Amino acid sequence: MIQPQEFHWDGSAMVPHNRRLAERQYSAGEIYRLGVIEERSTASHNHEFAALHEAWLNLPEELAVQYPTETHLRKAALIATGWRDTQTYACGTRAEALRWAERLKPLDEFSLVYVTGTTVTRCIAKSQSQRAMGKSDWEKSKADVLEYVASLIGTSPSQLKRAGAVG
Repeated sequence: MIQPQEFHWDGSAMVPHNRRLAERQYSAGEIYRLGVIEERSTASHNHEFAALHEAWLNLPEELAVQYPTETHLRKAALIATGWRDTQTYACGTRAEALRWAERLKPLDEFSLVYVTGTTVTRCIAKSQSQRAMGKSDWEKSKADVLEYVASLIGTSPSQLKRAGAVG
């Protein structure tokens, strides 16, 4: 696997900062795609998880059962706010759709599976990993998740953000 590395533009070529690594990973004469990766802030990442932890600790009892872990809460919020991948399965009958839904649920404990008529829909939260989500999507998904979770516990997103900054 090719490891990301830093380059600088010298006015005519991209020059690797670590020439040895570049020599091991790249072959002279080959064409490689180069793109800018906007680094995400570790502080922003940690802030989201601290705020979610505070929210999870303050869930009303009826919601605490629905979200037994912070991960359940975060992934449900991602799904609810559109940060999800959706798969649909058309079935011949409602009974078949219900059977399919029961088979799909255990594949991912965090997914949302539901039946509408004879169609089964499965929603899976998008990954917020560095590899899967760039800086702008990360910041937008973080804001959406915190806004959604704040509404669950009856607070404002800004109060939840402050709780995460303290936590």
